[in-house]
Order: sequence, then C-alpha cells, then structure tokens
Amino acid sequence: MRIPMTSAIALCAVLAAGCDKPKSPEAVAHDVAAAQQKASVEVSNSEKDASKDIGNAADKVGDKLTDLNNVAAKDAQNVAIAKADGDRKVALAKCSALAGDAQKKCKDEADADYNAAKAEAKADAVAAKQ
Repeated sequence: MRIPMTSAIALCAVLAAGCDKPKSPEAVAHDVAAAQQKASVEVSNSEKDASKDIGNAADKVGDKLTDLNNVAAKDAQNVAIAKADGDRKVALAKCSALAGDAQKKCKDEADADYNAAKAEAKADAVAAKQ
C-alpha cells in the first residue's frame, strides 16, 4: 500500500513540476497573436452589435418624437379651434344687440372669422406634423 501511495505522490510532483515550465518565445508569440486576433474579432463584433442597437434605439426614439410632435400639433389645432369657437360665440352674443342687416352682417363676420381661424389652425397643424 505504501508503494502505490508513494508512486501517486511522485507522479503528482512530476506533473506539477511540468506545469511550471516556461513556453518557448515562439509559442508565447503565437499565443499572444492568437489572443490579440480573438480579442480584435470580439471587439469588432461588439462594435457592430452596439452600432445596430444604437441605430434601432434611435429609430424608436425618432418614431416616438414624431408621434409626440404629431400629437402636439393636433392638440394645438384643437386648442386654436376651441379658442375660435369661443370667440365666435362671444361675437354672436354681441351681434344680438344689433338689429336687421347690421345683425346679419355681424353674424356673417363672426362666421367668416371662425372659419378663417379653423382653416389657419388646420394649416398650422398640417405644417407641424411630420
């Protein structure tokens, strides 16, 4: 039992001693070159992936920004139309103080101003949309 144990210990010592042997300069140069090549490929692949991810994210942000601008343009149009509607109602209320042709002319002007304001709001919204 002592002989196999001693043989096993001796074998481990020989194997461990072999691990500390330095490699030849050619082998080291080859290993370094291979490691540099592998690292270069990995960096290149990572850069490609990052570029693709950034491009996709930028597209999504661009789409969201376009959506935001379109919603803002539509909301601005709605606000302008609401203001025009309020101005029209006020003008029509003032027109009720008049009589005959003056009242009709006043109402026509209020309607024309309202229609012009609506058209302008719509044109502004169309121009602002992307």
